[in-house]
Amino acid sequence: MERRRTTTVNTETGGTTGKRNPLLLAALALVVCAAGAAGWGGWQRYEASHDDAASFAQARDDALAAGEQAVQNMNTLDHKALEQGLDSWEQSTTGDLHRQLVDGRDDFARQIAEAKTVSTAKVLSGAVTELDQRAGRAGVMVALRVTVTAPEGEPAVKESRLLGTLTRTAGGWKLSALGQAPVGSTGG
Repeated sequence: MERRRTTTVNTETGGTTGKRNPLLLAALALVVCAAGAAGWGGWQRYEASHDDAASFAQARDDALAAGEQAVQNMNTLDHKALEQGLDSWEQSTTGDLHRQLVDGRDDFARQIAEAKTVSTAKVLSGAVTELDQRAGRAGVMVALRVTVTAPEGEPAVKESRLLGTLTRTAGGWKLSALGQAPVGSTGG
């Protein structure tokens, strides 16, 4: 006699009973980890973009860049492009310093035209010495090398440190005061 074997299929679970596919479990775990990492990274980026320290650092960098450029502009002038140079001075300044430049422009232009000098400045280093974002004021110290070339003779090179006060205007940070930094003694 022949025996027949019968197998039953569990239709409630949709197939065979037993083991789960390990590749499917690994893929699911990776998807969950990736979603968690993306969420965490997004949150960190959101916090960084709304961080006061980042805003302060950006304002400091903006003030330093504007201050260095303005100090360089104020120490660069070519008698052959006098109007352009003096315009650059005026565009770099605000307040009392700006008024002094505008009021003395004609006399200064005459002196430079007669002397026929060319001065060029190169910023060596700079730092923000103070920053008050609310008041829109900043202080900078800039070290620069100025080369003055006269029609005759060798160029004169001088290195100096200047202190500037910046005021935030609708056009950005501008110099409102500029002067020599004091030189102290290191001896005791």
